[in-house]
Amino acid sequence: MGIASDIILLVVAAFGCGLLLQRLGQPVLLGYIAAGIILGPHTGGLTVSNIQDIERLAEIGVALLLFALGLEFSLKDLKPVKKVALIGTPIQMVLTSALGFGIGQLMGWEWKDSLWLGACISLSSTMVILKTLMNQGWLGTLSSKVMIGMLIVQDLAVVPLMIILPQLNNPSVGLPALGVAALKAAAFITGMVLLGTKLLPSLMGHIARLGSRELFLLAITAIGLGIGYVTHLVGLSFAFGAFVAGMVLSESDYGHQALSDIIPLRDIFSLLFFASVGMLLDPIFLRDHLVQVVVLVFVVSVGKGIIFASLSKLFKYGNVIPLAVGLGLFQVGEFSFVLATVGISTGSIGHELYSLILTTAILTMVLTPLVSSQTARLYSLKKRLFKHEPLETLNIPDEGLKKHAVIVGGGRVGSQIGNAFRQLGLPLVMVELDHRRVESARAAGIPIVYGDASHDIVLEAAEIGTAHLLVVTTPDVVTTRAVIANGRRGNAALNVVARTSDASFLPIFKEMGVNSVVLPEFEASLEMTRESLLHFPIPLTEIQRHTESLREDLFAPFFSDGRGYKTLTQFRRAEQHFDLQWVPVLEGSPLVTQTIAEMGIRKKTGTSVVGVIRGEELVTNPNAEFRFQVHDLVAIIGTEQARLSFQALAAPGGGCPG
Repeated sequence: MGIASDIILLVVAAFGCGLLLQRLGQPVLLGYIAAGIILGPHTGGLTVSNIQDIERLAEIGVALLLFALGLEFSLKDLKPVKKVALIGTPIQMVLTSALGFGIGQLMGWEWKDSLWLGACISLSSTMVILKTLMNQGWLGTLSSKVMIGMLIVQDLAVVPLMIILPQLNNPSVGLPALGVAALKAAAFITGMVLLGTKLLPSLMGHIARLGSRELFLLAITAIGLGIGYVTHLVGLSFAFGAFVAGMVLSESDYGHQALSDIIPLRDIFSLLFFASVGMLLDPIFLRDHLVQVVVLVFVVSVGKGIIFASLSKLFKYGNVIPLAVGLGLFQVGEFSFVLATVGISTGSIGHELYSLILTTAILTMVLTPLVSSQTARLYSLKKRLFKHEPLETLNIPDEGLKKHAVIVGGGRVGSQIGNAFRQLGLPLVMVELDHRRVESARAAGIPIVYGDASHDIVLEAAEIGTAHLLVVTTPDVVTTRAVIANGRRGNAALNVVARTSDASFLPIFKEMGVNSVVLPEFEASLEMTRESLLHFPIPLTEIQRHTESLREDLFAPFFSDGRGYKTLTQFRRAEQHFDLQWVPVLEGSPLVTQTIAEMGIRKKTGTSVVGVIRGEELVTNPNAEFRFQVHDLVAIIGTEQARLSFQALAAPGGGCPG
């Protein structure tokens, strides 16, 4: 079957290895690399026959991954990181090249071999970093934008490196070629920005109006790979062209749909890329040069990590960002394979140096997900050891916070909640890791802590110990559980409202003692159901009863510990039909320790008490001998004036107005 059988072998082996690695708590991409090692030409046994064909397909994986990155990465996202990307990356490449040159000289190599080593290790892996950030849920954070910005500039630098390095002995030939490549790149980018922003959106609009999902997927794939191929024909990087195409398309109205459609195709082809990386590893070479490889991997990883972290700090990125960038970009990237292949084909380097570069790159790629996953743990340790280093907090009142809400996440959901709290005059503080959202909150005057809420030190800065409520707006259940666990450690009496995208996680939140869980997709479906039923001759009360019963069926098991969710549902219906209102009994109110009869509630205020929530218990239709306590939540019905009278009575030192 030729290449078809090779692809089948790789997919099956990658599935098995990926499943095993995930069960062991490791990233799935390590399973893909392991599958490549198992089926590679250096390990014996069952072997892929057409490795070169797999490598060509892997190039499509690289292009599709960068095309998808371009769809996610708007030109506006480059603004917060443009300085570190455009200025910091060239500095990093020079410093890393110097590190590699120094390593080569210490090993007794010729100056030219040392320079090739330095150039190859100066490049980091876009593919590995993107997959790692996706798996860890860091994509979209400021740390990820710093990394991606620097990686983009590195990838652009591959073209001049491929021209300059082979011409080290004849600079007069290399410099004109470099100038031609620069002009080609500038012309391509200019053409894409001027023509692409006008042509591509109109083309996608026409395809979308045809109503064919298959044609839409085919169109976006053709755009990404086709434009990449054009850049290849003019002597530029195939993957770079795909990235620019994605970034231009992201500015259109169809960017989000294009991204969701291309993701499955991207993941399949990226599997082939990681498998092809594994095939390059020669265990025999690794065994024969074990000490040299281990030393090189250690020195390169530590040296690059320090360089990246120091540059991030130099460009005034604080908190977790320098650590995340250092632990993320320390590896040697896939374009080093391309550069080393140019070196071997032009006779610039020998086979031993070529194998050494490949082995070092593969091992550092394998280490990346493992090392990068320690970012949060090491950051927490750093904060414990260096407590004098303050977190960035903005708009926090001088007197501090008390009985406030801690809102984790400043996106669309978190910002809406924050605005509602501000309009009602309720104290709050927001926790956000995205620098752009932090700046927006600062401009709006919202108290905010810049950091990752899954870290104890960040929640301490949000004064979690004196908070009344924790609202976690992130949909990721792993992050949410970590935030809630840390919050409860700092404040056992904390009320918690959480968000999830999957109803199967409700038992987990129940076990953690979460007070309320919101499923946005479920709530949207209920509202769409209600709006749809309104177009039929069905009584409004029946529509409301039906939608509430759907909510009750889902959430009743979550509240099966005696909190009376069904009764609460009935009260919710009563709120809509009888203008029912909940009023808290505050400390100092004349209601405290008095019965309904003693206070003459109905006679004095004109309201009827239909329910009381006390702690975790719901009392329905309390009798005249029911005695109020501080913090009771009382459900009343009556006219607007009657409800105002009861609110006044429930307040400290209260009495009926007028």
